[in-house]
Amino acid sequence: MQRTMNAQEQRPSLVRRYAGYLGVALILTGLLGLVLGDRSLFGLLNIDLTEDIIHLVTGGLLAYVGFGQRDSSLARTAVGGLGVVYVLVGVIGFILPDLFGLLPHEYSTFDNLFHIALGLANVAVAWFLGREGRGERH
Repeated sequence: MQRTMNAQEQRPSLVRRYAGYLGVALILTGLLGLVLGDRSLFGLLNIDLTEDIIHLVTGGLLAYVGFGQRDSSLARTAVGGLGVVYVLVGVIGFILPDLFGLLPHEYSTFDNLFHIALGLANVAVAWFLGREGRGERH
């Protein structure tokens, strides 16, 4: 006999909602970058094909764990893991602005600070908000 879910179980956890909304924002950022082409946006943000593809892939992953499945633990892991990656990208960007030659245009200080801030926000969400769904499927 299949069990029906109550209203509490049907509502997505905070970490899943965060992942989904951030995923959509990253997908839109990647699409905007593809439309605008390789250049610097407002003299602050680096836009190039490599970064656009990365935004589309990471955005798709986050949108999936946020909206496409029910496991809050998976969402927490994805948000936290990508947070660590974004912090590392920001830190490495200060040392190697072209990220080992992967980017045709170097990261600006703003790019690096933005990646670090986004990464720290992800880690904080995974650590603090992700605890509510630990071991549960919402």
